[in-house]
Amino acid sequence: MKPEMITLKAGQATIKMPATALAQLALASVFGQLVPQQSAPALPAGAVPALGAYWPGQGGVNAGLMRGLDGARDYYLIVAAADIGDHAWGGYREESKATSKSDGKANTEWLCNEETQHPAANTCAEYKADGNHDFYLPAAAELYHCWVNCPEVFTQDRYYWSSSQRSAYLAFSVVFDDGSQLSCDKDNELRVRPVRRLFI
Repeated sequence: MKPEMITLKAGQATIKMPATALAQLALASVFGQLVPQQSAPALPAGAVPALGAYWPGQGGVNAGLMRGLDGARDYYLIVAAADIGDHAWGGYREESKATSKSDGKANTEWLCNEETQHPAANTCAEYKADGNHDFYLPAAAELYHCWVNCPEVFTQDRYYWSSSQRSAYLAFSVVFDDGSQLSCDKDNELRVRPVRRLFI
């Protein structure tokens, strides 16, 4: 039986092909748009430690996979193995550009480059572990992600600063005994835990 042929014309060009081949091309095009190709290979099986477990060479514990927003790459959130003290957020009564709820890295860069001192962000940016020096103060969503995936590695009855500003007077924090997200005065000294990203 002869395959059904379809003829496509565009200007002076003509293409004649079997209908099944055209259908396969159309489906491949649709699925290619719905499921974009990964920009980096997946990590090999067994390379990812359990949630809350130390990730050798990465400077901390695995807090799980974070979805990259607006086309950004997905990444594993690595949490420093220990707290680095209590610090003020800084900039009380001053507006900051560190307003992202999801991008702690961008927030920390803003805070470290502003004229006003921001002790919590500066301390995280200075932190080093396992040869990694790209830590930052997590955004509110990143900090909440830590509570969802590995709350046991945090001090349960303490409030932790996020890098996300709420207003000139307030910034977001998370308390790890129940995951409450609160706004606290920027001049309060709350617990601080640096994080970094491992892209896949």
